[in-house]
Amino acid sequence: MILAATVGGTDMDPDTQAGGTQAGDTRARDAQALAVHALEARVDVIVIGAGPAGENVAGRCADAGLAVTIVERELVGGECSYWGCIPSKTLIRPGEVLAAARRVPGAAAAVTGALDPAAVFARRDRLVGGFSDDSQVPWLTDKGVTLVRGTGRLTGRPRQVEVTGADGDRRVLTASRAVVVATGSRATVPPIPGLADAEPWDNRSATAATAVPRRLVVLGGGAVGAELAQAFRRLGSAEVTVVEGSPRLLAREEEFAGEQVRAAFEADGITVRLGTRAVDVRRGRPDSATSRGPVTVTLAAGAGPHSADDHAGSDRSGRSHAEGDHAEGDDSVRDDSMGDDSVGDTVVADEILVAVGRTPATGDLGLAAVGLQPGTFIEVDDRLLAVGVDGGWLYAVGDVCGRALLTHMAKYQARIVADVITGRRDAAGEPARDVADGLAIPRVTFTDPQASAVGLTERAAREAGLTVRAVSVATGGVAGASVRGEGIIGTSKIVVDESRRVLVGATFTGPDTQEMVHAATIAIVAAVPVERLWHAVPSFPTVCEVWLRLLEEYGL
Repeated sequence: MILAATVGGTDMDPDTQAGGTQAGDTRARDAQALAVHALEARVDVIVIGAGPAGENVAGRCADAGLAVTIVERELVGGECSYWGCIPSKTLIRPGEVLAAARRVPGAAAAVTGALDPAAVFARRDRLVGGFSDDSQVPWLTDKGVTLVRGTGRLTGRPRQVEVTGADGDRRVLTASRAVVVATGSRATVPPIPGLADAEPWDNRSATAATAVPRRLVVLGGGAVGAELAQAFRRLGSAEVTVVEGSPRLLAREEEFAGEQVRAAFEADGITVRLGTRAVDVRRGRPDSATSRGPVTVTLAAGAGPHSADDHAGSDRSGRSHAEGDHAEGDDSVRDDSMGDDSVGDTVVADEILVAVGRTPATGDLGLAAVGLQPGTFIEVDDRLLAVGVDGGWLYAVGDVCGRALLTHMAKYQARIVADVITGRRDAAGEPARDVADGLAIPRVTFTDPQASAVGLTERAAREAGLTVRAVSVATGGVAGASVRGEGIIGTSKIVVDESRRVLVGATFTGPDTQEMVHAATIAIVAAVPVERLWHAVPSFPTVCEVWLRLLEEYGL
């Protein structure tokens, strides 16, 4: 990396050099301040945000021999590593294991005690590195990537970023090739009266919790809300209530997925309030030195807000929503106090978790300087280039572009961008472009039962104008499921485009179905004809034998 210091007086106008007008004096002071507090670094690529997307762009570009600087104001590793995927699944896993053991005669009798929340939280802390990125930084430095701590903002000049450190010092970075925005998203807090003042939990608060609340209310029945509701119930919360504005949980998935998760929740003792929204939230006075005070949530019947589905910022075909609501439905950002429905039903809890959407972290990024709207998703083309910015130098990947708010899709987009920047082409000589976001977005909701899916639901496929045929079988109807325990529930479904005889969607519910969805992803991306899939023989006895049953049901 080349560093060029700007010296006071250099490139100043004559008035400034002569100490002329007041305006000239002001410019002189500004220039000198920059000289003292800023170094101008010239590199090939600048990445703003060191989460999974940013890390992958930086690493792949560095592997191609480019000089890369990555800017991060929090922790290297981002939301997923510390407050998302890793800690949430760590909290989920103990209850999942006990539930699996209880389904197996002989093992069930050995399950005699309760979960140990302190041990669960301790393991969580280990897996997130004690909320330190000391173990993550070496991955970047070993690849030769320069890490700059601070807040990066676009200056308005092509390929230029100003970084402000925690101490207020500023430096200017200039890229010769590209700037990539990978700043992610944050939890949306809807404008419900009293909600912000009640200091609600979001995904960060919940996954970093050090105690289990006795009573928990969850706003939003999408992936984040559903997963954490069940996790805390199994960790020991006596009362858990999920409030969802849609008629079912996991509203964007196949209908049976939400219905089966709801039934499982109710069997676990979780109260599910569908077609319901919160219209007022109040936190009372603390009743002890360690309490934050009870929260009273006033509910109203009627569909609308809190329609949640945390998996993506787009619908299942990959089309972006302008509101940027983390695929939680446009209603998740509407004012919950609106409507004529009856009000008055209340729920009292110790904590309230808000999981009704995501807002792109672009409010303090300098987007206005390049002609884009601050606080919104950055629209991109299939090369992940920002639409509306001249010169072809600004890219956006991950949550911030709103295509699919999922870590694995963010990393996929990052690989695409790196290949575009480095000029890498495929075996046919074609340049890199984003294909999967409009074709096959895999997603897993880690509830029990799990809901694992890829591509389009049957309804979405028909709405897209496709002529499809869908078939379903019971996930527990094969020998591989029988040996896993008693009462294995779930449904496996494929959606076939009849004009091409290829899969365009698949959904699997049941225990551990996350390991089944990748086969469907391959089938969709490769456009494998169903007649050819017939010759992909599943091992026996595995749950994957549902593929054989599905193709038989289809008529092969």
